Amino acid sequence: MQIIWRALATGLFVSYLPPLVFKYKKNTGAGFLGTLWGIPLVLCFPQDSMLYMVCMLAFWAVAVWVCKKVQFKGFTGHDNPKIIIDEMAGYITAMAFLPRTWPYLLAAFILFRTFDTLKPWLVKTFDKMENAFGVVFDDVAAGLMSNILVQIFIIFVVNR
Repeated sequence: MQIIWRALATGLFVSYLPPLVFKYKKNTGAGFLGTLWGIPLVLCFPQDSMLYMVCMLAFWAVAVWVCKKVQFKGFTGHDNPKIIIDEMAGYITAMAFLPRTWPYLLAAFILFRTFDTLKPWLVKTFDKMENAFGVVFDDVAAGLMSNILVQIFIIFVVNR
């Protein structure tokens, strides 16, 4: 059963690729790849806002459950860098209720990666939780912050 949890947590083992290429680098880029995996997921989500929200909430729950169940040999921390399902959950959040066009996909991607990396106040609060909920919801918080900024841009610049 661990192989299934690991496959889900690592984006079908995609997060194993960067360490093979960058052997001596602390930040391997697995989070970047997890966010990239979020793009096709978002494109597969329902167009209807209410259904999108239901699917997003379900994805959050599954992500927390997977992070709680998955185990990696030799890793004792709570947020293994191989886990990228949390980045997918965060990017799905960043794209909630936004048009699925390349400018918005890219803006949400850049803002999400920025907030996920810099970990401002709300993100850091969840990041300090040493449990599966914290693993996922620091990225959800980064996605929410990204989404709010893009929504503000749409209201004050695009719809002007």
